[in-house]
Amino acid sequence: MSKIRELKDASVLDAPKPRPRELSPAAIARQKEYARLRDLMNKLNDPSQVYEIQLDSTEKPLTVRQRLLKVAAESGKEIVVRKYGNGFAVGLMTPERRSRRGRKPKGAS
Repeated sequence: MSKIRELKDASVLDAPKPRPRELSPAAIARQKEYARLRDLMNKLNDPSQVYEIQLDSTEKPLTVRQRLLKVAAESGKEIVVRKYGNGFAVGLMTPERRSRRGRKPKGAS
C-alpha cells in the first residue's frame, strides 16, 4: 500500500530552472571562426583586395565556402570565392568576375 504525506515545500511543483548551457569546444571554435570571417569581410573594401583562405585537413571546403557566403550576405557585400591552392581566394564581386554559367537572360539570343 502506498503512503500519503503532506509536503511543507510547495516549490517542488514549480518548473525547473534552466541551467546555463556551456558551449562545446567545437561551438567555441565555430564562434571564433565566424568572428574571423566577419573581420575579413570588414577588410574587403576594394575589388583589388584578394585574400587567401587555407583549409585545415579537418575542414570541409563546402562548409567553409557556405560560411563565407553567409557572412558576406550578412555584411551586405557580394563576394566571389574561387579555388586557390589548398583553399580559396576571396574578393569582392565585379562584372568581370561574375560567373557566366546557367540560363541566358530572356533578352539575349
